[in-house]
Amino acid sequence: MNQSNDKEMSFLDHLEIFRWHLIRSAIAILFFAIISFIFKNIIFDKILLAPRESDFVTYKSLCYLSNLLGLEDSLCLSEPIFSLMNITMSGQFSVHIYTSILAGFILAFPYVFWQFWSFVKPALHKHEARVARGVVFYSSFLFLTGILFGYFIIAPISINFLGSYQISSVVANQINITSFISTVTTITFANGIIFELPVLVYFLTKFGLITPALMRNYRRHAIISILILSAIITPPDVASQVIVSIPLLILYEISIRISSRIIKKNKI
Repeated sequence: MNQSNDKEMSFLDHLEIFRWHLIRSAIAILFFAIISFIFKNIIFDKILLAPRESDFVTYKSLCYLSNLLGLEDSLCLSEPIFSLMNITMSGQFSVHIYTSILAGFILAFPYVFWQFWSFVKPALHKHEARVARGVVFYSSFLFLTGILFGYFIIAPISINFLGSYQISSVVANQINITSFISTVTTITFANGIIFELPVLVYFLTKFGLITPALMRNYRRHAIISILILSAIITPPDVASQVIVSIPLLILYEISIRISSRIIKKNKI
């Protein structure tokens, strides 16, 4: 009975510790969400709405690259032909709240992941914790890289393609602000999560759920899955899908190396 109670208390103690990690993470997200809510001019005018302008850095860079390679204006993207509108009474306020919370999570991500790692780390052996040193930095770096990749590469291409696409000249594109912001944030955030693949593989290998041999055997299936995923988070054109697929394939190969390295260290 005493052993059972001790185990039960130990489990409850773990839940209590985990609860406080969640509370601290939620407070950090709320803090940055409030900051984002206050500085809405920066969040919307300078960041989220910037890709619809013709002088956005991605458009200018692609045009410069096109001229540098002697391709004339073939890579120059035109300014999206559409206007933004709000069609519901609470539309803009709802977008403001949703965007602030998402921005809060993105800004607080390093701290949130550190809280998660602080909960997991005591369960690891000393040599495992030593090998995993820097996991918070690498996870945060990969997440931020994915966010920047989604925002500066995929989102502008998607906006330009979808915003300028017309089935007829008599049909004008008047995009709901909710749809526009949702497209930009979903693409950006999705790339941030996807770039966490090496970290996910690290933990799955630690738990013995995957091996490098398994990842190599299912490489073809992974390529197909990556292409499908790229098609989901990008507009329906081949160029965008290829642009997204290339870094994901590179991350997959890096993940195989990470898994292989962990297996070798476990055998030592």
